[in-house]
Amino acid sequence: MKEAEARAAEALRRLLENIPILHVEGIDAEAVSGDWEPDLIARLVVDGKRHLLICEYKSSGQPRFARSALLELRNYAAQQAPGTTPVFIAPYISPAVRQMCKEKGVGYLDLEGNARIAFGGVFIERMVTDKPMVEQRELKSLFRPKSAQVLRAMLRDPGRAWRVTELSEISGVSLGHVSNVRTGLIDREWARASDDGLILSEPDALLDAWRDSYSAPVGERSGFYTPLHGSALEDAARSALRVEDTPGRAAFASFSAAQWLAPYGRTGMHYFFADKDGLRKLQAALKLTPALKGENVIVTVPKDLGLLADTVEPAPGAICTSPVQTYLDLSIAGERGAEAAGHLRQERLSWPR
Repeated sequence: MKEAEARAAEALRRLLENIPILHVEGIDAEAVSGDWEPDLIARLVVDGKRHLLICEYKSSGQPRFARSALLELRNYAAQQAPGTTPVFIAPYISPAVRQMCKEKGVGYLDLEGNARIAFGGVFIERMVTDKPMVEQRELKSLFRPKSAQVLRAMLRDPGRAWRVTELSEISGVSLGHVSNVRTGLIDREWARASDDGLILSEPDALLDAWRDSYSAPVGERSGFYTPLHGSALEDAARSALRVEDTPGRAAFASFSAAQWLAPYGRTGMHYFFADKDGLRKLQAALKLTPALKGENVIVTVPKDLGLLADTVEPAPGAICTSPVQTYLDLSIAGERGAEAAGHLRQERLSWPR
């Protein structure tokens, strides 16, 4: 038995031996042959009756690999071993793949402890709340700044088919990095490869995962006070933001961007992203003074200046972070932010399925 299959067999044995009415006679690895065979077969006795679990182990539990394993298991159970229970095993199985298993009538077990196996009078279900570190690292990698530039480009036009070279050019990211993003999206079935290129097949699932993994951009966050209010502040900001013949970039962000993209509720605080020259523009135009308390303007100079390349202009001079970026920032801005994020998503980020 291979080492990986041995770990899977041991995890299955530990799970099954906790069931009082169930006796494990053995868990065996199938010999490799020309025809497809399950990796493991568990021979059980339940209340005096014998039952078999036919199991397939994959080194990755991502949807692309899980889907093929479930098909093989179901076909084998139907044609070669009627009355048996198919079980999919992997190092980690995400909630989306667990749901896929349930819909296909296949049990599952991962090496983190998540499990659902049902047959006869036996029903086993366990759920571990934390994602394993490897899965967390993979997701973080997919949403890091360089990868995020690729994702932002795709989400601006989710129905478009993209060549790797096109994504590299528009996002300013290397071909190798774009290829890694492509693999990550396809493995999770958030995108599919077509003859014309890479197409986002599940933009909503991608955005959900990005939101759940999102944290505020790394950068220098400063609080200021401006004596300007209402339209006077907006007009001054727009005049500063639309000046292109001088160095510096800045954009309305968070709640301030949402006011232009999908108004929901006003707040007394105003938010901007800017580079250092853009910050100086805002300081002059809005008459900003540093404030330890009583601040009404927050300006963040992000380490990832790609955020300032992903902007929209819903009105002259109203340079705003893109709907995707604004949604992500609102999603971590507390209860009112979550409500505003939901409204923005409904108004600006609803895509046909």
